[in-house]
Amino acid sequence: MPGYLLKFESIAVRGVDNLAIRSLRDHQQFSDPLGAAQRLGISSAAWPLFGLLWPSGLHMAERMALHPVTPGERILEIGCGLALASLVAHRRGADVTASDCHPLAGDFLRENLRLNQMSPMPYRHGQWGVPADAGAAGQVQGLFDLVLGSDLLYERDEDGTLARFIGAHTAPRGQVWIIDPDRGNRPAFTRRMAAQGFGLREERLQRPAEAGMAAYKGRVLVYGR
Repeated sequence: MPGYLLKFESIAVRGVDNLAIRSLRDHQQFSDPLGAAQRLGISSAAWPLFGLLWPSGLHMAERMALHPVTPGERILEIGCGLALASLVAHRRGADVTASDCHPLAGDFLRENLRLNQMSPMPYRHGQWGVPADAGAAGQVQGLFDLVLGSDLLYERDEDGTLARFIGAHTAPRGQVWIIDPDRGNRPAFTRRMAAQGFGLREERLQRPAEAGMAAYKGRVLVYGR
């Protein structure tokens, strides 16, 4: 694709077959010739983040490899980036929708679906903190039984827009899973989720380094109403 460099990898996820993933070669990439990212408030420094594989996303994918596929359960991944967890869930037959605010995330998802010979899956524009009509066509709509997010708490989010976005799209008895590498914004986010009616159960996530995977220390934040 013009304007940036790509790489192709076979990604191992415990419990499922390897996934062929197209991603950005590194975090020094930027190409926004039509200003689409700029209009959405995405800076040049933040631009490549969607196109990289992050440790928290891999751990969420492993969790989805073990999650039972339940008829009627609707799953939403927010801030999906390369949507590894969504790809795992979709391959296993779950009803999953991936969402992100980056203008290229949907294109990367469609290509990775093609590389893995998977059927199409829903993708929606999901951006908190902006009016609903400010982004691309195809906004996230409706309620979901399970909402997923990996390493989302890297900004302070003083206005609580992320918690409100999650609250607006989680079913009354739904759950929210956030995998967080012990970022300092976690306590404030939990307070904002409490204001949306969510209680919290935490699970420690600590993995030693393994072949092809660096050591990881963080938490699985399980919110429920």
